[in-house]
Amino acid sequence: MQIELVLSFSLASILLSFMPGPDNIFVLTESITKGQKNGIAISIGLCIGVLIHTLAAATGISIVIQKSAFAFSFIKYLGAAYLFYLAFMANKEKPLEIFLGKKPKERKFKLFPLIKKGFFMNVLNPKVSLFFIAFLPQFISQDGINITVQMMILGLIFMVQALVIFSLISILASRLTVYVNNPKFWKITKFSKVGILSILGLTLALSAK
Repeated sequence: MQIELVLSFSLASILLSFMPGPDNIFVLTESITKGQKNGIAISIGLCIGVLIHTLAAATGISIVIQKSAFAFSFIKYLGAAYLFYLAFMANKEKPLEIFLGKKPKERKFKLFPLIKKGFFMNVLNPKVSLFFIAFLPQFISQDGINITVQMMILGLIFMVQALVIFSLISILASRLTVYVNNPKFWKITKFSKVGILSILGLTLALSAK
């Protein structure tokens, strides 16, 4: 694998994980209302789910890349179109206000049910699979090691960085809430998200086999 592609993938993954979306907003609100342990446990489940999507993308896309130029081009343009769609939908997003009430009561902490909750929330979302199918192939080196292995490594990198970032969000939830409710912060992150997704879509559309 080319170190430049790995670094580019890591940077893009970190930026995407920081962008307000269903997963990190859910982790944020759970941490605020039920404590950081709950947020971290759900984060673990969400990130374990990444492995399932990575495996599905790796086993399918790698075969396509190796066997069929037409199928590869079809999936490439389909993935690019999906990324542009995500950018369009991100542009239409409205600010999510999070209202803080009383300090959350102490609850009995159950690790496994929370991990399971995050896992199924991620695995049962077909949009995540589509995203990985569109995202991972952009960082694959045709001259490197086995394509399936490369995609699994990228998936592991994505999982680790997402777990670190989501855990930080859980720990710093009370501070981050101030910024999430700030209109200026929301606009900056929204248009950054639109820009990143658009660039990823354009890069995929223009990529060669």
